[in-house]
Order: sequence, then C-alpha cells, then structure tokens
Amino acid sequence: MADACDILIDQVDDLLNRAACEIVLGAPDSSRSVKTLLATTAATLAGAGLDQLARLAVDAGRDADEALAANLARIEATWNGWKAARVAVAGPDEPTAPVAPEPVAVDEAVVDDELMMLQADPELAGMFIAEALDHLSSIEALVLQVEAQPGDTKLLNDVFRPFHTIKGNAGALGVTSVQELAHSVENLLDLGRSGQHHIGDEEVEVILSSVDLLTTMIQGLSSRLAGQTVPDVRNECQTVIANVDALIAGPRGAAPAAAVEPSAADAHVLETPAPTTVQPSSAQAAPAAVAQQAAPRGGAKIEESLQNVKVDTRKLDNLVDIVGELVIVQSIIQEDPALQRLIDERLSRNLAQLKRITSDLQRNAMAMRMTPIRPTFQKMSRLVRDLSRKSGKTIDLVLAGEDTELDRKVVEDINDPLMHMVRNSVDHGIESPEKRRAAGKPAQARVSLSAYHEGGSIVIAIADDGAGLNTDRIREKAIAQGVISADDALTPEEIHLLIFRPGFSTAEKVTEISGRGVGMDVVRRNIEALRGRIEIQTTLGVGTTFLIKLPLTLAILEGLLLRTGDERFVLPTFCVRESLRPTPEQVHSFQGRRRLIQVRDSLLPMIHLSELFGDTGPVPEPWDATVVVVDDNGRRIGLMVDELLGKQEVVIKALGSSFSHVRGVAGGAILGDGRVGLILDAGGLVSLMDKPLEQAA
Repeated sequence: MADACDILIDQVDDLLNRAACEIVLGAPDSSRSVKTLLATTAATLAGAGLDQLARLAVDAGRDADEALAANLARIEATWNGWKAARVAVAGPDEPTAPVAPEPVAVDEAVVDDELMMLQADPELAGMFIAEALDHLSSIEALVLQVEAQPGDTKLLNDVFRPFHTIKGNAGALGVTSVQELAHSVENLLDLGRSGQHHIGDEEVEVILSSVDLLTTMIQGLSSRLAGQTVPDVRNECQTVIANVDALIAGPRGAAPAAAVEPSAADAHVLETPAPTTVQPSSAQAAPAAVAQQAAPRGGAKIEESLQNVKVDTRKLDNLVDIVGELVIVQSIIQEDPALQRLIDERLSRNLAQLKRITSDLQRNAMAMRMTPIRPTFQKMSRLVRDLSRKSGKTIDLVLAGEDTELDRKVVEDINDPLMHMVRNSVDHGIESPEKRRAAGKPAQARVSLSAYHEGGSIVIAIADDGAGLNTDRIREKAIAQGVISADDALTPEEIHLLIFRPGFSTAEKVTEISGRGVGMDVVRRNIEALRGRIEIQTTLGVGTTFLIKLPLTLAILEGLLLRTGDERFVLPTFCVRESLRPTPEQVHSFQGRRRLIQVRDSLLPMIHLSELFGDTGPVPEPWDATVVVVDDNGRRIGLMVDELLGKQEVVIKALGSSFSHVRGVAGGAILGDGRVGLILDAGGLVSLMDKPLEQAA
C-alpha cells in the first residue's frame, strides 16, 4: 500500500539523517551511535522485505569507524535510487494526499519485537520516551487553542509537527503501535492544515483521545522496560484509528477560510524543533533530544541545538546533595572555635570569600532544580474543558503566572491536589447556568488558576465566582456526621477548614466528578508533606479562593533555631506566628495540671518542647522561658523553649525509615557546630498535644 511505503520512507530517511548528523558532529561516541542507527535501519529495511538494502546497512555497520562516512554515503545513494524508482513506477498521477491506514490486528510477536527494539538501546529509548511525553503535553495545550480558533492554520501546523516527530521517532525505534496511531492522526491534521478538511468539535475530541492514549502507551513503554506488566490498550488503539478513519472518509465540512497550503518548511519529511530551555522531565530524563539528532544537514545551525542539553534528574539531585554537604562543611569551618579565636585579617577575608562562593553555588544548584508550573496549569485547562462538558456548565478558565518556577519535586507532587481542587470548584462551587442567571450572574462561570511569589514562598490560588462556602451548612453537616459537637464554638475560618476532614462532604448526591467525601483530606496531607498549607477565602454567593502556600524548594528550609537543655531543634518559620516572654498573669492552669497561655484574646494550650518527647526532667517556669506560638492550619499551641538561638537556613536530611513515623519530627539538619538538630513538624506537635490534654481532662 502507498501509505505503508510512505511510512517506510519516513523511517529510513529519519534514521539516515540521524546517522549523518552524528558523523557531522563528530562526538566521542558518534561511531557507536551511527552503528546503532545503521542496525536499526537494517532491521527496518528487512522488515519491509528490502533484503539487499538491509544487508548493505548491516555490512556498513561492521566496517571500521573510518569507513562509516563513505559507507553511509553509499547507502544514501542506493536508498535515493530506490525512492526514485518507486516514484517512476507509481507515475505522476498517484495521489499524494495522506491515506489513513486500515486497522491491523497486532499480535504478541509484534509487542515482543517492540520491547526487543527498545531494550537494544535503552538510552535511545529513554530519549524517545522523555521527548514524546514533552511533545504530547504541548500538543494538548495547542489542541485546546485549535478548538477555540478552528480556522487558525498556524495552530494546526504547530499541532502537526510534534505528531510527525513522534511518528518518525517511534518508527526509528520500531515501536509500531505508537507509530501507527500517530500517523493516523497526522493524516487528519495534514488534511486540516491544507484546507481539505475542517477541524471541528468531533475532530478535536478524537485528537485529544489520541493524545491520552499515546501518553498511556508511551508511559507504558517505560514500565515495560523496567519489567513491569502494563494494561493492553491495543483494542483502544484500533478504535481511535477507526474513529480517525471515519472522520477522514466522512463529510469534510466547510474548510477554514484562512487555510493555506503548508509551506515548504512544513513539508519536510522531518521537522527540527526549535531549541527550548531544558527542564527535568517527570518521566525518564535523557541527555539529548531524539528529534534534534535528526537535524537536516543542509544549512542547519547545529550549534544552536547544542546550547541546551537535558540532564538526568538523578544527576541534578546528586549535585544538590553534594552542594548541600559543601554548605554544611563551610558552615562548620566558619564557626569552628579554634578559627574564631584567631585574629587574622587574611584568614577572615578568605573565609568570607569561601562563604560567598558557596552561597552562589548553592543558589545556582537550586535554580537547576526549578521548573515552571506551566505544564501543570496546562493539564488543568484540559480538565476544566472535560468537566465543563460533563456537567453542562460553561466555564472560562483564566491562567496567570504560568512561568512561576518551583522545585521540580513540588511541581510533580502538586498535580494531583490541584486536579482535585479544580474538580471540587467546578462541581461544588460553580452553579448551574440557570441558578447563575437567577442570581444575576453571567451564565458563563469563571475559574482562575494563578501562581505568584509572596515573601519566601510560592502561592497557588484556585478561585471561582461560584456560590461560595455555606458556613451554616458545613457546620450542620459536621454535627450530623459527628465531626464536631453542637456545643463546639468555632470561628467561620475553623468551620471552613472542616472540609479537609476525612470522609467529610456536603454534596447532596454523588456525581461522576466528586461527592464521596474522599480526596480533600488527601489534598491537605499531600500539601503538608510538601511543607505547605492551605488557606480559604470565601464569600457566600460571590465565590471561593483556595490559597496553597508552598516553599520554593524542598532541599533547604528556613527555620528558627531553638534550644532546650543541650538539644537543638529547627522549627520552620512558616508555622511560627510569634514568640514572647509571658508574664505570670498570662499563664493559667487547667484542672491544676495543664497550663494555658493568654495571647491577646485567645487561650492556647502550652507545653515545654522537652515534655512532648517524653522528657520527665524539670522544666523552667513559663515566665523564665520563651514561648513560640505555633500554628497548624488554624490550630495553635504555645511551645516553651529555653532559648531562641536565631533564624537559619538548613539543608534538610532524611532520618531514614526507622524514624519516618515519629510524630512531630520532619527530618534532621547538620548545624554550624557539626551537631544534628531535629526539624520539627507543626502538625505533629499539635497532634502530640492532644494526648496530654485528654489525660488532663
């Protein structure tokens, strides 16, 4: 079939271009890469029944490194001759428009062959997986723009190119299932960008379905390489291909008025993506871009594609760890009593210079871990679109601050909490169009997602112009579900925070979107695991805003250094409300056992830090100690310590699995004097406070 030949030509052209590019670059390991590409070329040609060409490629890969360039030129000449002969046989009248492939059943042998091809070069497979996932993420955002501007040919070209790249790279690696699906959608997009087919709602829906399926398939490749079992999606793949074929074969509708023929640059067999700033991928990061290896030799500015490289995230994490150790050693040297006793101006200058260089190195190493939150926000665009269709609510999503950078780990882990909160905003917060009109609101609701810096933290705001939180209804539900008692006196802010209790829900019925009372407690736990916290701002009938406040990085913590006896502790500054030296009049007793401290108009439970960890030794009177007011999502306690030693940035160290479940402790840090200080967890401290209170009652 003509389309099968087109696929073969694309594959072999891509492989030969990559090999030629490797020879031009002349990297130290280029000969090995060229031989790998020639082996893949031979396998591709043999699979197409072109045994003579396949043998030529095999023989070329076996020769000495010095002969690779000449052998490659001979293969290219032979291959170009085969292509010219094929065109002569086909004749000038053969249609050039893409033809959708017929669904072909994929047997287990093909699946095994795909795995073997990937295992033959795991490094190249990792490059493909990382690049393909990046392309699919950008495709999804672009398709949503196409849905809003269906006549924009430039957007269609922008969607077509990454699909074509995925198809070519999948073919080069022998991943035929991905190649066939990408090629099928590419055919539809090619008709759309040339003005022969109008890309409407049905087409957008199918393209988005293919993006979801391709993402699942490519993520499955990584799992298969790791020896894991993945779900069989071959039937779904054939269904999507059949849907694309039906759209291509069916009525094509009115073509966009602005449609133009694709430019010569768009018609290249292989497009070279523009260099982009490298960000670590959540999948398997790779040291180079697969697509960039295949840059055409004619006039390509190879040096531009080398300005950015991809680095394995494990290497970045190791670098940050090493820099952290360097910072600790520098601090220990700086505070060494033996050096501090020396009065030497030259030594002082050198130590100050060492501190400046170490600080700069630390800042740059941490900056390498930072990545924009844009990809996560783009996922929310797709989510809101799908939820809008399911719920029948018209919603305008507004994004702001997509270029705000966070630690890579934070960006990865914040995805699920954000997704759940957006779901809740659409399902619970936004009213139906009828109710909005009755309330004098526009039928189209508005949900905004923004990120910005505030102090030393990053704030992510999820806001909607819906009904707002009904404080009375939340309280009634909480009493009915036994979460609180009718006698509990809670402020509106404390009542709003009840929605984060496990199993709590105000939904009148369970929907496909939400309403089972699971999720919001998990959201809170996940955010607290990132050392973040949630605040709620709401007005009944006007709307609700959730503010997620997160640290810039998870590797460094700013905290107060506390002393109790001979021990040192670090308390994160974001959970500290104030510190004070109380007077005897501010201290009260609860049944003669539990002490309370009055801070302005509030009575807070108070305990010495050493008592929380089981120390039964004598503790000073509160007016002889310092009391730190600790806040955990509205729950506050007074924590007595012997002394505040100051504020300090520390490198966080994990304590290992043996101490991972110790309440009140989040990690450890090596302090300037070389001693280990425990990093305290506000939520754990408050929970430890509950048990003594119950005993006192």
